[in-house]
Amino acid sequence: MRNFTEEQTLFRESYRRFLAEEVAPNMERYREEGIVDRRVFEKAGAQGMLMVWPDEKYGGLGDPDFRYEQIIIEETVRAGCGEWYNTLHSRLVGPYLQNLGTDKQKERFLPKAASGEAILAIAMTEPDAGSDLSAIKTRAVDEGDHFRLNGAKTYISNGINADLVIVAAKCEPFDKPHSMVLLVVERGMEGFERGRNLEKIGLHAQDTAELFFHDVRVPKENVLGEPGQGFRYLMQGLAEERLIAACGYLASGRRAFDVTRDFVLERPSFGGRVSDHQNTQFKMAEMDTELEILQVFVDHCVTEHNEGRLSPNMAAKAKLQTSEAEWRMADLGLQLHGGAGYMKEYEISRIFTDARMSRIYAGSSEIMKYIIGRDVFSQSYRSFLD
Repeated sequence: MRNFTEEQTLFRESYRRFLAEEVAPNMERYREEGIVDRRVFEKAGAQGMLMVWPDEKYGGLGDPDFRYEQIIIEETVRAGCGEWYNTLHSRLVGPYLQNLGTDKQKERFLPKAASGEAILAIAMTEPDAGSDLSAIKTRAVDEGDHFRLNGAKTYISNGINADLVIVAAKCEPFDKPHSMVLLVVERGMEGFERGRNLEKIGLHAQDTAELFFHDVRVPKENVLGEPGQGFRYLMQGLAEERLIAACGYLASGRRAFDVTRDFVLERPSFGGRVSDHQNTQFKMAEMDTELEILQVFVDHCVTEHNEGRLSPNMAAKAKLQTSEAEWRMADLGLQLHGGAGYMKEYEISRIFTDARMSRIYAGSSEIMKYIIGRDVFSQSYRSFLD
């Protein structure tokens, strides 16, 4: 039995209805257009289903329990709406405003973010800097009452829709690779330009953009935290980012299992059904077992995170295993669909192409293994069972 409160169970039911009525019927159109209508954010915000954790005075429910976001992630994927990056807005980017913002900044930014009026994004990745953030070239020069920002970012999720973008940039002293500042760049600032909405092999409804900054004057009122500490702030958020990813990948793997199970139960094969073959039963049994075990571990990670005990190592393990399991299930599901699995009309084909990004996003599988392996051979290594 999963450990959700009665209030959270009711929230799940309400959120499931919201997706069924407001989002799922329009997803195919959003995929064709390459972007989710920004009014979806506003509709979710109006019903208190966009940002749950902020204080009520900022438009939230004032409940920081990560299980609410876990519900949102699971139900969004279950409804086939995973390309709507509401969690990136609400739980990945939003907390930077809460944790680093001054009271004035929270009053300026959080209510609009909670209502969906202002959509959020974070800009770290650059054409020549992905996992290695110390290699970014975007610069912010202190000019008294503002920073002058120059540089370019790429592969930015919510990049077209975003009204507020938290930009990571190098700052003085420039000879120190980890000296960074986080700046809130607002839609309409002079010198802030968006490139094309990038075409991807999957996640077609999710807008992914290039961003350019040409002598953008960012006022000091838009600096988050202390200049020079931006790299440290970003590292502090990585464990939760990977937990968010793990929840989504596991939900996607389970969705792939469900649609595959339904298909093989109906698909005729040699006088019976595909599900009658022992190979099908064994393969699906293996994946069902793996997904069930991973659910227990991810739920454990959520509990640890709520208690402030989620380590980078544990988050890396969750992200690594769920993304790999999602891919195996998507691949198996397409295989068991046969030729039908290669047709766009079948959901498994979309799950398959979307899942290919999971082993890259939020740190590749190779990076996750490096983090875990480094910890295994450290003197302070401890198993989560200790």
